[in-house]
Amino acid sequence: MKILMRKRAAPPIGPRSNQWKGARASQVADQRQQARRETLLSRRRRALLVGRWILGLAALAWGLTIITREMGPMLQGWLEIRDVEIEGMHRVTKPEILERLVLKPGMGLHQISTSFLAERVQAHAWIKEATVERRPPHILHITVVERTPAVIIRAGADHWLSDEGGHLLAKLGRQDDQALPLLIGLEAQPLQHGESGVRHAVQSGVVLAKLIANTFGGRVEIDLTNVSNVVASANGVRFQFGGDSLVDQWERFRKVNPSFKTSPFDNRTGAVNEIDLRYDNRVIVRERV
Repeated sequence: MKILMRKRAAPPIGPRSNQWKGARASQVADQRQQARRETLLSRRRRALLVGRWILGLAALAWGLTIITREMGPMLQGWLEIRDVEIEGMHRVTKPEILERLVLKPGMGLHQISTSFLAERVQAHAWIKEATVERRPPHILHITVVERTPAVIIRAGADHWLSDEGGHLLAKLGRQDDQALPLLIGLEAQPLQHGESGVRHAVQSGVVLAKLIANTFGGRVEIDLTNVSNVVASANGVRFQFGGDSLVDQWERFRKVNPSFKTSPFDNRTGAVNEIDLRYDNRVIVRERV
Protein backbone atom coordinates (compact mmCIF):
# COMPACT_ATOMS: atom_id res chain seq x y z
CA MET A 1 0.00 0.00 0.00
CA LYS A 2 2.87 2.38 0.77
CA ILE A 3 4.22 1.78 -2.70
CA LEU A 4 0.85 2.45 -4.34
CA MET A 5 0.31 5.62 -2.33
CA ARG A 6 3.82 7.09 -3.03
CA LYS A 7 3.62 10.54 -4.61
CA ARG A 8 5.15 11.16 -8.03
CA ALA A 9 8.32 13.21 -7.86
CA ALA A 10 7.83 16.82 -8.88
CA PRO A 11 9.56 17.83 -12.18
CA PRO A 12 12.48 20.28 -11.89
CA ILE A 13 11.67 23.96 -12.00
CA GLY A 14 12.47 25.53 -15.39
CA PRO A 15 11.00 26.47 -18.75
CA ARG A 16 8.46 23.99 -20.00
CA SER A 17 9.59 21.96 -23.00
CA ASN A 18 7.05 20.89 -25.59
CA GLN A 19 6.92 17.16 -25.64
CA TRP A 20 4.73 16.22 -28.55
CA LYS A 21 3.80 12.65 -29.16
CA GLY A 22 2.58 10.71 -32.12
CA ALA A 23 1.73 12.53 -35.36
CA ARG A 24 2.39 15.97 -33.90
CA ALA A 25 5.93 15.00 -32.89
CA SER A 26 6.62 13.65 -36.40
CA GLN A 27 5.34 16.88 -37.95
CA VAL A 28 7.62 19.02 -35.75
CA ALA A 29 10.62 16.84 -36.65
CA ASP A 30 9.85 17.21 -40.37
CA GLN A 31 9.61 20.99 -40.03
CA ARG A 32 12.97 21.17 -38.28
CA GLN A 33 14.59 18.97 -40.90
CA GLN A 34 13.12 21.12 -43.68
CA ALA A 35 14.47 24.28 -42.02
CA ARG A 36 17.94 22.75 -41.84
CA ARG A 37 17.77 21.79 -45.52
CA GLU A 38 16.78 25.34 -46.50
CA THR A 39 19.63 26.80 -44.43
CA LEU A 40 22.15 24.49 -46.10
CA LEU A 41 20.77 25.30 -49.55
CA SER A 42 20.97 29.03 -48.82
CA ARG A 43 24.60 28.72 -47.76
CA ARG A 44 25.43 26.70 -50.87
CA ARG A 45 23.76 29.26 -53.14
CA ARG A 46 25.70 32.09 -51.44
CA ALA A 47 29.00 30.22 -51.76
CA LEU A 48 28.25 29.46 -55.42
CA LEU A 49 27.45 33.13 -56.11
CA VAL A 50 30.67 34.30 -54.47
CA GLY A 51 32.63 31.71 -56.44
CA ARG A 52 31.08 32.92 -59.70
CA TRP A 53 32.03 36.52 -58.86
CA ILE A 54 35.62 35.50 -58.10
CA LEU A 55 35.89 33.51 -61.33
CA GLY A 56 34.36 36.39 -63.30
CA LEU A 57 36.77 38.95 -61.87
CA ALA A 58 39.72 36.65 -62.47
CA ALA A 59 38.63 36.14 -66.08
CA LEU A 60 38.18 39.90 -66.54
CA ALA A 61 41.64 40.63 -65.12
CA TRP A 62 43.18 37.98 -67.33
CA GLY A 63 41.40 39.37 -70.38
CA LEU A 64 42.52 42.94 -69.63
CA THR A 65 46.09 41.74 -69.20
CA ILE A 66 46.02 40.03 -72.59
CA ILE A 67 44.42 43.05 -74.26
CA THR A 68 46.91 45.46 -72.68
CA ARG A 69 49.81 43.28 -73.76
CA GLU A 70 48.55 43.06 -77.32
CA MET A 71 47.35 46.68 -77.56
CA GLY A 72 50.33 48.20 -75.70
CA PRO A 73 52.34 49.32 -78.74
CA MET A 74 49.24 50.71 -80.43
CA LEU A 75 48.16 52.55 -77.25
CA GLN A 76 51.67 53.95 -76.89
CA GLY A 77 51.41 55.50 -80.32
CA TRP A 78 47.95 56.90 -79.69
CA LEU A 79 48.93 58.65 -76.42
CA GLU A 80 52.57 59.53 -77.07
CA ILE A 81 53.55 62.94 -75.61
CA ARG A 82 54.57 65.08 -78.56
CA ASP A 83 54.17 68.58 -77.13
CA VAL A 84 54.38 70.23 -73.69
CA GLU A 85 52.37 73.43 -73.25
CA ILE A 86 53.37 75.73 -70.37
CA GLU A 87 51.19 78.59 -69.16
CA GLY A 88 52.05 81.34 -66.64
CA MET A 89 55.79 81.77 -67.30
CA HIS A 90 57.37 85.18 -66.78
CA ARG A 91 60.86 84.63 -65.40
CA VAL A 92 61.15 80.85 -65.67
CA THR A 93 61.96 79.46 -69.12
CA LYS A 94 60.47 76.43 -70.85
CA PRO A 95 63.81 74.55 -71.00
CA GLU A 96 64.13 74.91 -67.20
CA ILE A 97 60.74 73.26 -66.68
CA LEU A 98 61.36 70.53 -69.27
CA GLU A 99 64.63 69.73 -67.53
CA ARG A 100 62.73 69.05 -64.29
CA LEU A 101 60.08 66.89 -65.98
CA VAL A 102 62.66 64.38 -67.25
CA LEU A 103 60.28 62.93 -69.86
CA LYS A 104 61.69 59.98 -71.78
CA PRO A 105 61.29 59.95 -75.59
CA GLY A 106 58.12 58.17 -76.65
CA MET A 107 56.52 58.29 -73.19
CA GLY A 108 52.71 58.19 -73.24
CA LEU A 109 50.18 60.26 -71.32
CA HIS A 110 48.96 57.11 -69.58
CA GLN A 111 52.43 56.43 -68.18
CA ILE A 112 52.91 59.63 -66.17
CA SER A 113 51.82 60.72 -62.69
CA THR A 114 50.52 64.29 -62.85
CA SER A 115 50.98 64.87 -59.10
CA PHE A 116 54.59 63.64 -59.22
CA LEU A 117 55.43 65.89 -62.18
CA ALA A 118 53.77 68.86 -60.43
CA GLU A 119 55.98 68.31 -57.38
CA ARG A 120 59.08 68.25 -59.58
CA VAL A 121 58.10 71.52 -61.23
CA GLN A 122 57.32 73.17 -57.88
CA ALA A 123 60.82 72.32 -56.68
CA HIS A 124 62.02 75.25 -58.82
CA ALA A 125 62.77 78.25 -56.59
CA TRP A 126 60.65 80.63 -58.66
CA ILE A 127 57.56 78.43 -58.95
CA LYS A 128 54.95 78.68 -56.20
CA GLU A 129 52.29 76.38 -57.67
CA ALA A 130 52.12 73.97 -60.59
CA THR A 131 49.28 71.99 -62.18
CA VAL A 132 49.85 69.22 -64.72
CA GLU A 133 47.05 68.03 -67.03
CA ARG A 134 46.75 65.37 -69.72
CA ARG A 135 45.21 66.67 -72.95
CA PRO A 136 44.85 63.66 -75.26
CA PRO A 137 45.97 62.56 -77.63
CA HIS A 138 49.47 64.09 -77.51
CA ILE A 139 49.63 67.22 -75.28
CA LEU A 140 50.87 67.61 -71.71
CA HIS A 141 49.66 70.95 -70.32
CA ILE A 142 51.35 72.67 -67.36
CA THR A 143 50.12 75.78 -65.54
CA VAL A 144 52.54 77.54 -63.20
CA VAL A 145 52.22 80.41 -60.73
CA GLU A 146 55.53 82.17 -60.18
CA ARG A 147 56.68 83.74 -56.95
CA THR A 148 56.87 87.55 -56.83
CA PRO A 149 60.04 89.26 -55.56
CA ALA A 150 59.19 91.24 -52.43
CA VAL A 151 62.42 92.11 -50.63
CA ILE A 152 66.21 92.15 -50.76
CA ILE A 153 67.99 90.37 -47.91
CA ARG A 154 71.60 91.27 -47.14
CA ALA A 155 73.42 88.50 -45.28
CA GLY A 156 77.14 89.11 -44.91
CA ALA A 157 78.48 90.46 -48.18
CA ASP A 158 75.78 88.86 -50.36
CA HIS A 159 72.34 90.03 -51.37
CA TRP A 160 69.44 87.59 -51.85
CA LEU A 161 66.13 88.07 -53.62
CA SER A 162 63.15 86.73 -51.63
CA ASP A 163 59.38 86.59 -51.94
CA GLU A 164 56.97 87.62 -49.18
CA GLY A 165 56.96 84.10 -47.74
CA GLY A 166 60.70 84.09 -47.09
CA HIS A 167 61.57 81.77 -50.01
CA LEU A 168 64.92 82.66 -51.58
CA LEU A 169 64.59 83.21 -55.32
CA ALA A 170 68.10 84.14 -56.43
CA LYS A 171 71.52 85.08 -55.12
CA LEU A 172 72.49 88.54 -56.35
CA GLY A 173 75.96 88.69 -54.81
CA ARG A 174 76.95 92.32 -54.25
CA GLN A 175 74.23 93.56 -56.57
CA ASP A 176 71.30 95.39 -54.97
CA ASP A 177 67.82 96.44 -56.12
CA GLN A 178 66.84 99.85 -54.75
CA ALA A 179 63.22 99.35 -55.79
CA LEU A 180 62.67 96.72 -53.07
CA PRO A 181 62.87 97.01 -49.26
CA LEU A 182 66.11 95.87 -47.62
CA LEU A 183 66.31 93.44 -44.70
CA ILE A 184 69.55 93.10 -42.73
CA GLY A 185 70.68 91.34 -39.57
CA LEU A 186 70.00 87.72 -40.62
CA GLU A 187 72.62 84.97 -40.70
CA ALA A 188 73.40 83.47 -44.09
CA GLN A 189 73.36 79.76 -43.19
CA PRO A 190 69.91 79.59 -41.48
CA LEU A 191 68.60 81.81 -44.27
CA GLN A 192 69.77 79.43 -47.00
CA HIS A 193 68.46 76.39 -45.11
CA GLY A 194 65.01 77.98 -44.90
CA GLU A 195 64.72 77.62 -41.12
CA SER A 196 61.22 78.44 -39.86
CA GLY A 197 62.36 81.14 -37.42
CA VAL A 198 64.28 83.02 -40.10
CA ARG A 199 61.48 82.63 -42.62
CA HIS A 200 58.96 84.01 -40.11
CA ALA A 201 61.24 86.99 -39.46
CA VAL A 202 61.40 87.71 -43.20
CA GLN A 203 57.61 87.51 -43.48
CA SER A 204 57.19 89.99 -40.61
CA GLY A 205 59.79 92.29 -42.17
CA VAL A 206 57.98 92.29 -45.52
CA VAL A 207 54.64 93.15 -43.88
CA LEU A 208 56.22 96.01 -41.90
CA ALA A 209 58.06 97.35 -44.94
CA LYS A 210 54.80 97.50 -46.90
CA LEU A 211 53.06 99.41 -44.10
CA ILE A 212 55.84 102.00 -43.85
CA ALA A 213 56.21 102.37 -47.63
CA ASN A 214 52.45 102.75 -48.17
CA THR A 215 52.30 105.51 -45.56
CA PHE A 216 55.43 107.53 -46.35
CA GLY A 217 57.05 106.19 -49.51
CA GLY A 218 60.75 105.77 -50.14
CA ARG A 219 62.95 102.72 -49.59
CA VAL A 220 62.58 101.00 -46.23
CA GLU A 221 65.45 99.29 -44.43
CA ILE A 222 64.69 96.91 -41.56
CA ASP A 223 67.20 95.46 -39.11
CA LEU A 224 66.09 92.02 -37.86
CA THR A 225 69.15 91.29 -35.71
CA ASN A 226 66.93 91.23 -32.61
CA VAL A 227 63.34 90.18 -33.31
CA SER A 228 62.30 91.66 -29.95
CA ASN A 229 63.69 95.05 -30.97
CA VAL A 230 63.19 95.48 -34.70
CA VAL A 231 64.63 98.72 -36.08
CA ALA A 232 63.34 100.24 -39.33
CA SER A 233 64.58 103.28 -41.26
CA ALA A 234 62.82 105.33 -43.92
CA ASN A 235 63.58 108.82 -45.24
CA GLY A 236 66.15 109.38 -42.51
CA VAL A 237 63.73 108.51 -39.70
CA ARG A 238 64.41 105.59 -37.38
CA PHE A 239 61.64 103.43 -35.89
CA GLN A 240 62.11 101.13 -32.91
CA PHE A 241 59.63 98.31 -32.33
CA GLY A 242 59.18 96.06 -29.29
CA GLY A 243 58.29 92.39 -29.02
CA ASP A 244 54.54 92.88 -29.55
CA SER A 245 52.76 92.76 -32.90
CA LEU A 246 54.56 94.99 -35.41
CA VAL A 247 51.27 95.77 -37.13
CA ASP A 248 49.64 96.91 -33.87
CA GLN A 249 52.62 99.09 -32.99
CA TRP A 250 52.60 100.73 -36.41
CA GLU A 251 48.85 101.31 -36.17
CA ARG A 252 49.44 103.10 -32.85
CA PHE A 253 51.90 105.46 -34.56
CA ARG A 254 49.63 106.00 -37.57
CA LYS A 255 46.78 107.15 -35.32
CA VAL A 256 48.84 109.84 -33.57
CA ASN A 257 50.92 110.94 -36.57
CA PRO A 258 48.44 113.61 -37.77
CA SER A 259 48.62 115.31 -34.35
CA PHE A 260 52.33 116.15 -34.65
CA LYS A 261 52.94 119.87 -35.18
CA THR A 262 56.02 119.06 -37.23
CA SER A 263 56.20 115.96 -39.32
CA PRO A 264 58.81 113.49 -38.10
CA PHE A 265 59.82 113.15 -41.74
CA ASP A 266 60.55 116.86 -42.25
CA ASN A 267 64.34 117.05 -42.48
CA ARG A 268 64.59 120.68 -43.54
CA THR A 269 66.03 121.55 -40.10
CA GLY A 270 68.77 118.95 -40.49
CA ALA A 271 67.46 116.88 -37.57
CA VAL A 272 67.06 113.12 -37.72
CA ASN A 273 64.06 111.93 -35.75
CA GLU A 274 63.52 108.64 -33.97
CA ILE A 275 60.12 107.10 -33.28
CA ASP A 276 60.10 104.72 -30.31
CA LEU A 277 57.12 102.33 -30.16
CA ARG A 278 58.51 99.83 -27.67
CA TYR A 279 56.34 100.95 -24.77
CA ASP A 280 52.63 100.18 -24.38
CA ASN A 281 50.22 102.96 -25.36
CA ARG A 282 53.09 105.36 -26.05
CA VAL A 283 54.66 106.96 -29.10
CA ILE A 284 57.95 108.63 -28.20
CA VAL A 285 59.55 111.02 -30.70
CA ARG A 286 63.20 111.90 -30.23
CA GLU A 287 65.00 114.56 -32.23
CA ARG A 288 68.64 113.86 -32.86
CA VAL A 289 71.03 116.43 -34.27
